[in-house]
Amino acid sequence: MIETPIATTLWDTQQRPQPEPGTTPAAYSSEWYQLPDSVESGEGTERRALTDRDGRRRNVEFPALPEPLAHPVVDNHTHLDMQDGLVRVSVMDAMDVAQTASVRGVVQAGCDVESSRFAVSAAQSVPGVLAAVALHPNEAPPLAASGSLSDALAEIEALATEDRVRCIGETGLDHVHTSEDGYAAQEESFKAHIEFAKKYDLAMQIHDREAHDDVVSVLREVGAPERTVFHCFSGDPELARICNENGWYMSFAGTVTFKNAKSLKAALLEADRSLILTETDAPFLTPHPFRGRPNAPYMVNYTVRGMAEILSADLEELCQQIWANSEKVYGQF
Repeated sequence: MIETPIATTLWDTQQRPQPEPGTTPAAYSSEWYQLPDSVESGEGTERRALTDRDGRRRNVEFPALPEPLAHPVVDNHTHLDMQDGLVRVSVMDAMDVAQTASVRGVVQAGCDVESSRFAVSAAQSVPGVLAAVALHPNEAPPLAASGSLSDALAEIEALATEDRVRCIGETGLDHVHTSEDGYAAQEESFKAHIEFAKKYDLAMQIHDREAHDDVVSVLREVGAPERTVFHCFSGDPELARICNENGWYMSFAGTVTFKNAKSLKAALLEADRSLILTETDAPFLTPHPFRGRPNAPYMVNYTVRGMAEILSADLEELCQQIWANSEKVYGQF
């Protein structure tokens, strides 16, 4: 068993009030949950930028807690080791708040060896959390350049055998943040992760940034794992049809609720309901109308509501479908 991460401890021992819909959960308020200076500079405390791409100060207040859903859902992909805003909430508190919003399970995704270790320890320490372990595709080129890619992949494979690890991810290809000379290393890493998923009968979450054709090509070349998930699905209706044909799952994040996401909304409409999942990718991709603000697992509640509107679907039935799909991919939470 991996040692419990510091993020699962309750740093603030005050008795916080129970979250109420329409208010910011106390665990996400700096008034109730202060991050000690000794921890803020410590290991594993990556913080999302407090300014946007244009250098403007972001609104870093967490959105209000939504009303509970009629049926629980799963946040299929989140990063509880990353801090946003002025507070860093423990995994335990994050799950308490999420459950209040009917989010009864999360998959904590790894992006490198350190965050994958965090994912394993969080899953082994806090009910409702499952782990995904992997090297993010943008990690592969520098690791390959330093001659340490093979060693890092070996560590990921070892973590894949740990209890409560149900997924390899996030892995894949990224043609946005990696130049063409890094594509070969990304593909090598991606193929290794595919083999881990198949070897240990685990699901796989794909990071796909403007690399749809190449991702599909690799999956067809080496054979996709039985439970393959396009995390933060960013494709168009054509990619959704390809996923339908191959039984690949599509996980929709808050981006599907954005006003300018016409192609993504069309892809959701094209997707087979039995292949739909949802996620936050927290602390990123906060759904409309809170775009740009901090994100957390409880916020997937808002994304599911937006998906129901796009699909003209009964909200409770959609939640039931997402829960069933999530358990089919990852097992019981």
